[in-house]
Amino acid sequence: MELVFIRHGQGEHTLNLPISLQNPDPALTKEGTIQAKSLRNQFPLSKKDVLIISPIRRTLQTASIWSEDINCRKIVRPLVSPRMFPQNPEWSPLPCDEILKREMIKDEFPGFVIDEDLPNNLWIKGINTIPEYEFNSLADNFINCCKQLRKKRIYIISHDGTITSYRQFITRGKLSREDFPKETGWFKIDC
Repeated sequence: MELVFIRHGQGEHTLNLPISLQNPDPALTKEGTIQAKSLRNQFPLSKKDVLIISPIRRTLQTASIWSEDINCRKIVRPLVSPRMFPQNPEWSPLPCDEILKREMIKDEFPGFVIDEDLPNNLWIKGINTIPEYEFNSLADNFINCCKQLRKKRIYIISHDGTITSYRQFITRGKLSREDFPKETGWFKIDC
């Protein structure tokens, strides 16, 4: 099985750093919308494809724009929500990384399936600040769940720190912020 981790398009939270990181629920910018549309050529989708999406507006918008007119399966899971990288217990989660409420996702993104099988605390806090050992356990479970989908390829639309955390877990390498993917940048790995 091939996992393709894709970072969302440019979000409003990146336009006026560091102040813009304090904005809750930032959407894609015009450039982010263009980047999301460009994924259609880079990774053409079919109805057989599966997208797993972080429950954050900019990732949901990226997936929605990319998969427009394609009736593929779109699953929203907090296991790919924002994650600080590297972890630092002194840091606090940013307002721009707050998880959307499930009801809001259902209303605004009706073709997306909400993963209701996960504990409620993951839908509230996500994986942003959980300790490494806890993340590793959840990451292992997430990859096993992906394998159970029995798909050749699964696309995961997520965030730079989250993608780097999964990449480090899967490859067992040591990564840094230098390894972050750019907007709509991607990382592909066989599991």
